[in-house]
Parts: sequence; C-alpha cells; structure tokens
Amino acid sequence: MPDCSPDQVTELLLRWSQGDDHALDTLIPIVYKDLRRIASHLLKNERRGHTLQATALVHEAYLELADKSKIQWENRAHFLAISARAMRQILIHHARRRNRDKRGGGAIFTTLHEEAAATKDRSVDLLALDQALDRMVTHHPRKARVLELKVFGGMENKEIAKVLQISTITVIRDWNMAIALLGQEMEGSQHHD
Repeated sequence: MPDCSPDQVTELLLRWSQGDDHALDTLIPIVYKDLRRIASHLLKNERRGHTLQATALVHEAYLELADKSKIQWENRAHFLAISARAMRQILIHHARRRNRDKRGGGAIFTTLHEEAAATKDRSVDLLALDQALDRMVTHHPRKARVLELKVFGGMENKEIAKVLQISTITVIRDWNMAIALLGQEMEGSQHHD
C-alpha cells in the first residue's frame, strides 16, 4: 500500500472514531509496519520461548482496538501510543495467566530499554514492572507515560514529545527521572515480598 500523508491517517482515525469501520480496515495496512515494529520491540525483551509472536500480538491488539472506536484519535502517533499500551496489557495478561497456571511460580523476566539496561544490568519481572508503573502513575503520571512509551512502545524521544505535546528536552528529563523513580519502586516492591 502506498504511503499515506499524516493528514490522511488523521482523517481515517477521525472517520473511524465517528463509526466508520471501513476506515479502520483501510488504516491498519497503512500502520501495520509500525505496529509490527512495536510488537517486535516488546517481544524482544520477553523470556525465551514466549508463546506469542509479533504477528499474533498485533492481531490481538487489533481486536482490542476495534472496540475503542469512540476514542478521539489525534494523529498517527497517538494511535501508535494507544496500540503500544494495548500490546503491553496483552503481554501482562498473558504473563498473569501463565503465572496463575503455574500457581504463582516461574516469574516472567524482561530487560528494560537499552538505556535502562545500561544503567543496571539486571532482568526485571514484567508483572513487578507493571505494578511499579501503576504506582508511579499516581505521583508522576507524565514521567510514567514517558517511560511506558519508550520501554513498551519503543518510541523515540521526538515521537514521545509529539504524543505528549511536550519538548524533546522535557522527554529526556522525564525519562532520566522516570528511570530513577522506577528503580526506587522496583527496590521497594522487592523489600515487601
């Protein structure tokens, strides 16, 4: 499919939010490559032998997104950010189901984005990371959102700035602070276990 201009993608998103299901069918092939990139990014940090593949994750996210037509989509970046969040939730649900099936055993491990991995070379339990992010949202919602978009969405600083409507330098500051806060949250959760 030929590339679409940002305005055409925004128009498709607008039509979809107004109830035009055909607009979603037209949109998905246009953004599929980006969705696969996000899914691959998320899955590369998953444990070995993970049963979900990038294509399956994209398809599950599509099913989730098909129910979200009433969202007032702003643009392609907003759509991709929501898609990344949907994929994250699918992986977390998958991890919880797997842990439940194993009666609480066998933690699911992943590593943070390359900057975080360089800071501390350790693996992180995906469920503990999700819980730490949820706690972080309460006191530092924008920093948590930056972390989520970068780690789970695989977005670059410029993309995050566009989605959150902040400057790139603010994204970098929030990212650095978010990593420090996340470290504190993760250490705090380990002391409570």
